[in-house]
Amino acid sequence: MKKSALVIALAVLGCLSDQATAHQKPWLVRARAVHINPADKSDPVGGIGAADTIHVSEKTIPEVDISYFFTPNWAAELVLTYPQKHDVTLSGSNIGSFKHLPPTLTVQYHFTPAAPVSPYVGAGVNYTRISSVDLLSGAGQLDNSSVGLALQAGVDFKLDKNWSLNLDVKKVQIRSDVSVFGTQVSTLKIDPWLVGVGVGYRF
Repeated sequence: MKKSALVIALAVLGCLSDQATAHQKPWLVRARAVHINPADKSDPVGGIGAADTIHVSEKTIPEVDISYFFTPNWAAELVLTYPQKHDVTLSGSNIGSFKHLPPTLTVQYHFTPAAPVSPYVGAGVNYTRISSVDLLSGAGQLDNSSVGLALQAGVDFKLDKNWSLNLDVKKVQIRSDVSVFGTQVSTLKIDPWLVGVGVGYRF
């Protein structure tokens, strides 16, 4: 009986230990370096042809994201950065630039939250604020904002109970009509892939 009771007690302690490991602190802050790779699928200007498609430059940016875990598996993530400047070309020639601020909110599912390697997927919404538009010496304009879907997949590599390394990939829908002297000539489909690597701290 004593041996049986000891085995049961050890099993219960083991389960409680696993649950304590799973129920970590709810906040996670990450700092990432993110490469923005636009899709370059904008409509041809004036319907002329593929050679007259608008292209948006790639760039690598700093990013901070804040996550809150409602349960060990479910979390919400808010991605923040500062306005980013992109050059714009048409048929290989530079026609100006614009800035965009793209905060993104996703809901994530973490498959193995207590494991050293924890993959996750997410989906949500992106709101992009477009500003400082300077196209065709002021003749070209873009919409002020864009709202679109965001899809996400990533993995955390835990270093200890607080620190982790992170790899994250997002596909974000960012679009804006392009007008010249008030007449729409194209739809800018940025729709970038965002590939990020960084470090996280759980608290």
